[in-house]
Amino acid sequence: MSVVIAYGFDLPDAWRHGADEIDQILRGRKPSDIPYYQLNKFALIINLKAAKALDLTVPPELLAGADEVIE
Repeated sequence: MSVVIAYGFDLPDAWRHGADEIDQILRGRKPSDIPYYQLNKFALIINLKAAKALDLTVPPELLAGADEVIE
């Protein structure tokens, strides 16, 4: 089964932030002193190949707003 549309947080951004927190802890900062960070960068990915296989039409407005389109 193929996914046609996926929307979620940007994984590389989450990894970068996680690495920064680990760096702070390894340098001696207490984890309780590190402020809470909420991910705010999201990505919309559309798989046109899967949509075509399922005979679905993706509206052009949705395609225009996509961060990545798989053809």
